[in-house]
Amino acid sequence: MKWLIESPSLEQSITTHLADNNAFALLQDLAQRMRRRKGKYAAQTIHELHILLNQNHELCTKIAKLLVDWLCGLRLYPLFISAGIFSRDGFRSELLARWYEKINPSYKDVSDLRDVFTLLFSSADDCHWLDAVPNRDWLALLNILRQHTSEHDRDTIQRYIYKEGLHALEMLSIWVAAEALEPDLLRLDKKLLDLDSPFVALKREITPWIEAHVTQTEFDDRHLYVMLNQCRKQVEKLRKKGTGTGAGSSMSVAHLLERLEQTLNRITLLLNVFSRNKITPQRVLHLAGTLAHAAAAQHSLTRLWKSSVKMLSRSITQNTSHHGEHYISRNKKEYMAMFYSAAGGGVLIALMSWFKIYLGTQIHNHFWLAVASGLNYGIGFMIIYMLGLTVATKQPAMTASRFAAAVERNDKGKAIDKKLANLLVDVLRSQSVAVFGNVFVAITLASVIAGCLALIRHQPMLDAEQVAYQLKAINPLKLSLWYAAIAGVWLFCSGIISGFFDNRCDYLNLRMRLRHHPILKIMLPEKARAKLADYMHHNYGSLMGNLCFGMLLGMTGFVGHATGLPLDIRHVAFSSANVGYAVVSGGLSFGQFLQALCFVLMIGAVNLWVSFSITLWVALRSRETTIDSWWGIMRDLRQIIKERPLSLFLPLQLPSESVAKKTETKKENGTSSE
Repeated sequence: MKWLIESPSLEQSITTHLADNNAFALLQDLAQRMRRRKGKYAAQTIHELHILLNQNHELCTKIAKLLVDWLCGLRLYPLFISAGIFSRDGFRSELLARWYEKINPSYKDVSDLRDVFTLLFSSADDCHWLDAVPNRDWLALLNILRQHTSEHDRDTIQRYIYKEGLHALEMLSIWVAAEALEPDLLRLDKKLLDLDSPFVALKREITPWIEAHVTQTEFDDRHLYVMLNQCRKQVEKLRKKGTGTGAGSSMSVAHLLERLEQTLNRITLLLNVFSRNKITPQRVLHLAGTLAHAAAAQHSLTRLWKSSVKMLSRSITQNTSHHGEHYISRNKKEYMAMFYSAAGGGVLIALMSWFKIYLGTQIHNHFWLAVASGLNYGIGFMIIYMLGLTVATKQPAMTASRFAAAVERNDKGKAIDKKLANLLVDVLRSQSVAVFGNVFVAITLASVIAGCLALIRHQPMLDAEQVAYQLKAINPLKLSLWYAAIAGVWLFCSGIISGFFDNRCDYLNLRMRLRHHPILKIMLPEKARAKLADYMHHNYGSLMGNLCFGMLLGMTGFVGHATGLPLDIRHVAFSSANVGYAVVSGGLSFGQFLQALCFVLMIGAVNLWVSFSITLWVALRSRETTIDSWWGIMRDLRQIIKERPLSLFLPLQLPSESVAKKTETKKENGTSSE
């Protein structure tokens, strides 16, 4: 506290800065006083300044004169068109520029108002002390300075601000019109090439508006605001196309659309400020406050990341949600199809688990064993997918995004609990039958393989040490549930990876690239290229997601071994197959088998819960929505279970076909949340 006691008083500091004729130093000193202790002194400082100016009119007059002369010597419009608006360099360049600015700040020219605001509001936390002062206090301070400004100076500063504001509006309108020709936007909507696009039309409307205000003639600006609304609708349309399946998005597209929206917001702000020939203190305060908050926010890397990644994450989860629809069974036909698909997946999982055990006996280097195991998993998952079969644990990452897509809001902002509860029942039933199909077939086939090999070789498939290892691996007291949670995280990541590559496929228009690829033209006839292109377009993301998921599963154990950290994976399907091999090879009792089966189901529950919950959280955040209350959903879920308990696990007591058809009709008409 010593430095606070020894620091000069507010009046002494102001007097010193007036003597030096340094307006910037005066403002900087004031900002530093308000910034003390995270803004706790902000309101107090403004209050003290207001009292001082009321008591010392001469001092107030000098301050007003100093500020007017200083502002008239600066260019204002660069600040108007830059603060709070992304640069044209793109997300990556802007992120690097902000990061480099943090570690090696550029020289700031106090004759440039942009640099002045950067110095005055030097941290993202400065928004807190700006907001700590009530608007009425800021307005009172501005009014008292205005009262002690001469008539000539008031007219001078008003004309100058007006001139700079109109110039800024003209520049911003040019920017908006130019953005219409960006290739990334034209890819989303070819109509932007039309001469009557909203962005070009806005520029045409602003030009006569500026001329009318310069000549002080009447101008009906209603159509101008109509064009502004149309531009906003166009941006939202482009954003929806970019986040929907079929178009794809990227960080550059998201950055560009965010910049467009920021520019339109700034045009609206300036129009509201300069719509009358006389600028009121309230409008000046609003403009200055907006620019100050923008200057403070530009120091934050987090805000830049969140604003730009929002659209891309929504696009990814939207693609994931699209695939999630295929993992939900709503009638007996879909239920049995899911079971047969999961049973087929169980067959391949049992074989993959067998091959994994074989690799362990042939490869003794931990790294190469991890690589081989990852390829075994990844290629196996790809084959399962290509054959139209199902791995139960792949469902949650997909169905969670579908669940998030179904979160709708009524007029009161409440989630439609009944609909979500019904969807949750469908998801749980689909999950349970898929897990049953995988586990039952994997254990059964593994037991048969182990028995056949024992008969052929006249010795158990696994020795006593291997049996003990397999049983230890699924024991909850031996970190198996922790390893299952890690596998759940990788399951979530696989869904995100699938959505990412689906998005890239749409963004790059992979289908047409493959159809017209010069090498493929030599190798394949046109029909074969078309089939390959269509298949990759629909399945590229899923194939890459499965391959990456397999590699993540295979390499985790090696990372744990190399670092000494408790890192490994436990997957319900592979654990069930390993139990089948261990039970037959070790001659375990029925009680031991049931215990092992319970451990496997516990692993499965953790796999499903972790992947579903993380994916749901991410999907909801990407859609900027929340579930208002889980209690309402749980209440409706309990009611559904009470009325039709068998529907939770079996395709019984389901809604009638007429209801299902009605629901499908609503979805096709666009009344669904999707």
